[in-house]
Amino acid sequence: MEEKGYEFVAHAKPWKYEENGLNVTRGSAWTGPGCHLGCGVLLYTDENDRLVKVEGDPENPFNQGRLCARCLALPEVVNHAQRLMYPMKRDPKDRGKDIWERISWEEAFSTIAEKLIAIREQYGPETVAFYQGTGRDIAAWITRLAWSYGSPNYLFGMSGMSCYLPRVAGCFATTGAFWLGDYSQQFANRYDDPRWQRPDVVLVWGNNPINSSSDGFFGHWLVDIMKLGTKIIVVDPRRTWLASKAEDFIQLRPGTDAAVAMGILNVIIAEDLYDHEFVDLWCYGFDELAQRVKDYTPEKVEKIAWVDADVIRSAARTFATANRGIVQWGLAIDTTKEALPACQAISAIFEITGNVDKPGTMIQPPSILYYAGGWGNELLSDDVRPKRIGLDKYSLLNFGFQVASTDEMLKTYETGKPYKMRAAWLQTTNFLACTSPQPERTLNAFKTLEFIVAVDLFKTPTIMALADIVLPAATYAERDGIRVGDGVQRGEAINKVTQIGECKSDMQINLELGRRLNPDAWPWKDVREMYSYILADAGAGLTFDELQENAPAYIPFEYNLHTLGKFRADGTPGFATPTGRIELWSNFYSNAGLDPLPYFEEPTPGPGSTPELLEEYPLVLTTGARNPTLFHSEHRQIKHLRAMRPDPIVQINPATAALYNVKNGDWVWIENSLGRCKRRVEETPIVSERVISTDHGWWFPESEPEKLYDVFDLNVNQLFKYIPGKSGFGCNYKTLLVKVYKVKEEE
Repeated sequence: MEEKGYEFVAHAKPWKYEENGLNVTRGSAWTGPGCHLGCGVLLYTDENDRLVKVEGDPENPFNQGRLCARCLALPEVVNHAQRLMYPMKRDPKDRGKDIWERISWEEAFSTIAEKLIAIREQYGPETVAFYQGTGRDIAAWITRLAWSYGSPNYLFGMSGMSCYLPRVAGCFATTGAFWLGDYSQQFANRYDDPRWQRPDVVLVWGNNPINSSSDGFFGHWLVDIMKLGTKIIVVDPRRTWLASKAEDFIQLRPGTDAAVAMGILNVIIAEDLYDHEFVDLWCYGFDELAQRVKDYTPEKVEKIAWVDADVIRSAARTFATANRGIVQWGLAIDTTKEALPACQAISAIFEITGNVDKPGTMIQPPSILYYAGGWGNELLSDDVRPKRIGLDKYSLLNFGFQVASTDEMLKTYETGKPYKMRAAWLQTTNFLACTSPQPERTLNAFKTLEFIVAVDLFKTPTIMALADIVLPAATYAERDGIRVGDGVQRGEAINKVTQIGECKSDMQINLELGRRLNPDAWPWKDVREMYSYILADAGAGLTFDELQENAPAYIPFEYNLHTLGKFRADGTPGFATPTGRIELWSNFYSNAGLDPLPYFEEPTPGPGSTPELLEEYPLVLTTGARNPTLFHSEHRQIKHLRAMRPDPIVQINPATAALYNVKNGDWVWIENSLGRCKRRVEETPIVSERVISTDHGWWFPESEPEKLYDVFDLNVNQLFKYIPGKSGFGCNYKTLLVKVYKVKEEE
């Protein structure tokens, strides 16, 4: 933001007050534990500062008092007996053993700093890797820690960085910005703001926002606008609740998203339904795109994706003939091997129909939140930048993306090339249970490191298997903070109301350790001063104290920025691309040696690429569908959340279950040539007879720590390899070939 002019939301009460003998503090629910949103909350504490209740803040326009089960269960998380409450260490020879010694923060920080400084001096800072898990609020702090230490190797522990980043990378490559749906979330008076217009249609692609609420999008906004008259189209392998309400439902084969998108584009172009004026003025490469999708007739796509051709035609017409449309896309697009061309094809649907930068369409987030993508890259020295793992393999990483390649890093651990890695910092990540393919291979690779530090709320399989020092992290009820993240957001303050043991916030841990590793890069006396610096540096025009007392604060917002010259650094109209237009044919991809146009590539293995495997592995498995109580690998200890999903399930069509002689509640193995995992059967007609769907992120905290909480019996990631897409982005987490059979009594 370049000027002040925040719009503050009036509250009937101050940000702290008393109610019925309890202290009430207004705040924001933004990790940990799992949340991507920052909903407005009211935190209730007793006379001993114990958190006893959480309610939604009805005066916060973002969620308007509505909360999910995870927020309501926060007191159970905060006060849980299994919380990590003190720093701990163990001898690296005892990795995998539940042998821990409590230590002070001073000893923890001193030990970590001494080890990392010694490694930096002897082997170079690049030999230490810094890992984060799901984004939320950690990116700014962990990147500054990595880059101020001097390491270019900041990573996300998922093959192909297959979470959010492919869509972000794809959008920047073709338009110079990321795009989100306009649900009036940028206005304090929301749906009543006269500048906003209701979208006529929303194309919900590869996510179930009622359960996931990801990327800064509160899922119930979709229900809100449906009540106002918006129609929806749903693209999903499962017939979700939203799919049952859809104008058109495309129940595709998992992994065929790009083919379906190209089929929709084929119809829109062939039937002359695109926005000629917008394409002529603001798009580049339309003729080339039209030629590329010409062969993807609905009939061809029907054979590929198992979707009736007439359904594809209907969906294309529904979207293209609407005055205002949104594409509400999700992680399923990222978790296919060729995620970038899939993203390019799907985004072309809203681009050639002119649903860009105007009310009720796709809009760009304001720049105040750029810290979500990393902070402090200028601190890296020029001699260490080229040492980032993956730069030599994936040229796209040279074009502004700051992550190292998780896939190439794994090989580096195993081979010691191009240099031997020495240590890892693991923060907000439980990759052995959640994100890593081939988890046993991953475990063995990490064992080659001489020093590993982990930061978390609970002891996880990853911590049990690998950590030498563990640092206890705070929940959002135990820390102060600011909302720095994805989406078109308002300014929010996270407010501390309680303290558990000696837990510290992720930000405070990074600040205190950062001072020891590079004091010049961490000059702030405390986190509050650091937050005020960020707000000032981003042009916010207010301090953290002011935000704390007045949040939420809404950032001034404009439409039609591309016509006003506000997307480009030179101030001319257009988009921040080499041509100044949305590049349907991408110069960015072409310069990186990639196909400049969208394309579909059959998933491998899959019915279209390895039909010879179908006799032994006849079912297509899709993974990772969200449920409303568990966030990735979190919350397995929380009884009121676990009660709704006590065991990992596999959803199977009743006809398919009968064919394989399994029924509701049976424990089964899901298996392919790489491995197997246990699941309970849930018979349901929401999946087709050729597709099954299962949970991810499973482990049993109630099991034995030294058995790593049964993670290798339960982890579906054992069924696929590290195989990223051509660009280095994307991996087939969402489509596998498998068989299903009963678990024997003795197993």
